[in-house]
Amino acid sequence: MADPDSARRISGFLAAQAAEQGAARNTQLAYGRDLADAADWLARHGTALARADRAALEGYIAQLDAEGLAPATRARRLSALKQFYRFAVDEGWRPDNPALQIKGPGRKRSLPGTLSMAEVDALLAVAETHGRSAADRLRNTCLMQLLYATGLRVSELVALPVAAVRGDPQLLLVRGKGGKERMVPLSPPARDAITAWLAHRDAEDARHKAETGARPSPFLFPSRGKAGHLTRIRFFTLIKELALAANLDPARVTPHVLRHAFATHLLQNGADLRAIQALLGHADIATTEIYTHILDDRLKRLVLENHPLAHR
Repeated sequence: MADPDSARRISGFLAAQAAEQGAARNTQLAYGRDLADAADWLARHGTALARADRAALEGYIAQLDAEGLAPATRARRLSALKQFYRFAVDEGWRPDNPALQIKGPGRKRSLPGTLSMAEVDALLAVAETHGRSAADRLRNTCLMQLLYATGLRVSELVALPVAAVRGDPQLLLVRGKGGKERMVPLSPPARDAITAWLAHRDAEDARHKAETGARPSPFLFPSRGKAGHLTRIRFFTLIKELALAANLDPARVTPHVLRHAFATHLLQNGADLRAIQALLGHADIATTEIYTHILDDRLKRLVLENHPLAHR
């Protein structure tokens, strides 16, 4: 087990990330798990996280490789260590960053799985009929139309405040990673789905308030759970149910895949990469560049179909 000092240092680092960097709760949890794992391994090998040298950290990274962890997971854990020791240097309780010169595994940047437009249409159609009650069907339709219309991250979608969609807006204000805000357009079908879901939700809220005096939930997709809104896990399960109902392989369908379908279909229909970057909320254009092969194919087709020499 990690020593109390390591646990205290990790807690201080996470608090600083939240306060100074605006790190989201999910990011903090991931950092905490990664650093706790490293601290436990180092403690079993005779050193503490705060005192570890480069050789000890390289031994830990090598052990992750031996355990068969994916390159992306090993790279993430090394990144957490580098940020932790950079914080240690800034705070003055370490003179150096022992992880600074350690090279991690190369991260393969490949296009994630996506869906065709016909497959997305099938999912949207099934959402309108899937559910035990009319309320479930209205909510499912709203969730799916919003996800495909905006490309929101699943954490952004399930925690969306109801105030963001009041008044039938044509643009949706989204608070993304690190508290950064962006505007995304809403399609007519998404606006219709929101209007229908809100009408039902508001009627239920009014009835519930009259009976119990309870205040309405601030979330568009409320839940009785601790978070107060639909959880990511429940939405993940719902996506799988919709995939089965639409005769699609559930293994191919996740909320993240729908986000990639949003970007892929926009590029295929003429959107430029900078616009996709803004809509997805990517801080770095390099993150969006996994889609460039779609852009390359479109440009190639444009030349072959329109250049005079291509027809000689």
